[in-house]
Amino acid sequence: MTRRPFPLLCLFVFALAHAEGERVTYTCDDGSRFAAEFMSGAGRPQATLFMAGREITLPLVPAASGALYRDGDIRFHTKGPDASFEDGIGHMRRCTSGNAPSPETSPAAGSFADIAGSVTWRAASPLPRDAVLIVRVQDTARAGAPALTLAEQRIGLAGHPLPIRFKLTIDRDLIGKSAQITVAARIERKGKLLFISDSIHRAFIDGQPRQVDIRLAPVGVARGS
Repeated sequence: MTRRPFPLLCLFVFALAHAEGERVTYTCDDGSRFAAEFMSGAGRPQATLFMAGREITLPLVPAASGALYRDGDIRFHTKGPDASFEDGIGHMRRCTSGNAPSPETSPAAGSFADIAGSVTWRAASPLPRDAVLIVRVQDTARAGAPALTLAEQRIGLAGHPLPIRFKLTIDRDLIGKSAQITVAARIERKGKLLFISDSIHRAFIDGQPRQVDIRLAPVGVARGS
């Protein structure tokens, strides 16, 4: 019987990323701080985050680069001194460890890039409360092939005033030289498409993230996906 390579992959990435029992303190762009302890739990590498009196333990999962710890929609992605944390309910923090400069003041590009902006639309009547806004950062450079999704955020629309703000983080090392990084948005309800962005929204200008503001169109008048 062929043995699955996943545990070996995890151990290899873990050995490169953090030492057993290492505890690292991170400072984030919202002013918060937390500690992360890296251990092997039941033979599988994991990170335990200590933040605001809570302990969140996340197992290591395969990642294209860096080390990704994930449990459902909660994600902790580290790469060198940089890290990003997504709390599973649409909030993301960009962080740095040790004495490294904070993400807000650092002039360097860093390992991660934040793509932020807003989404709005005009509807003749209120949307269903279970409708969901989906925002994706994509590489659309591959001719004749579907766009490659680099990051995705889902936001429930109930109780959210317009415009709706979003913020996604992507790993710069996953951006190829010929990449065309764009942001697309749509509103769905139970798999049915209701609204969609019908124009191209580029995520970068001269290599730097830009504010992306998107206005959605009803699917009946959208020009494309």
